[in-house]
Amino acid sequence: MKVTLRKIGKIPLDFEVKSDEMTFKGYLEYYSGKLILLKANLSGLVNTECSQCGEEIKLPVDEKIEFFISDGIYENSDEIDLDVVESFDSTADIDELMHSEIELIKSDYYSCENCK
Repeated sequence: MKVTLRKIGKIPLDFEVKSDEMTFKGYLEYYSGKLILLKANLSGLVNTECSQCGEEIKLPVDEKIEFFISDGIYENSDEIDLDVVESFDSTADIDELMHSEIELIKSDYYSCENCK
């Protein structure tokens, strides 16, 4: 699901994307300048591996996600407390953002029941 950033205003634009056993649901809202605020919840089950033995485990996920999307290069890093994702084609690919968040979660250290 691609969203044109220039069409996002002060009225939140709701979205919901599903993939396998994961749901990414939230909204996009104009913040200021070239910044769009993304607030969402990522929930469901994700397959990952035990960091010790390599056994596949299903990890329950319920994460609040909040960051800015910049329409172009963001240069004022002192002004905000959230991460900024830069878009160079004036669109936000919600599917890609969801998959990036899932990969970030999977990259953490996890132990299966046998290794705890």
